[in-house]
Amino acid sequence: MNQNIVCWFEIYVKDMERAKKFYNAVLGTNFIDSPMPGESPGGMKMSFFSPTENQGVSGALIEMPGTKEGDGHCVNTMVYFPCQDCSVEEARIQSAGGMVNRSKFSIGEFGFCAICVDTEGNPFGLFSME
Repeated sequence: MNQNIVCWFEIYVKDMERAKKFYNAVLGTNFIDSPMPGESPGGMKMSFFSPTENQGVSGALIEMPGTKEGDGHCVNTMVYFPCQDCSVEEARIQSAGGMVNRSKFSIGEFGFCAICVDTEGNPFGLFSME
């Protein structure tokens, strides 16, 4: 059994290409596009942050009708991305089209984090021990 606290995450987006460009600019991640898995709803797009063989926590950007519209099914998520020093990635947010809600701050003995918003309006955190 996976011992990670989080084993998967999905970030719901309106514009897949814009979201991939943002996360690539901030985190340096190259995405792996995937065909619709199983019985996924029509029009769904999925792009993985890392290969499925990768050990540990992984996740994907998901573009799917109804998830980001005002139909009562708006879905977001909050994830924290590990960094060596989160101020480095934080410095890339605005130029990539995002927003810093709360600049790097201490969480005591647990390290530091910054709270940001991507180009799709999703909040996310950057976490580091430095």
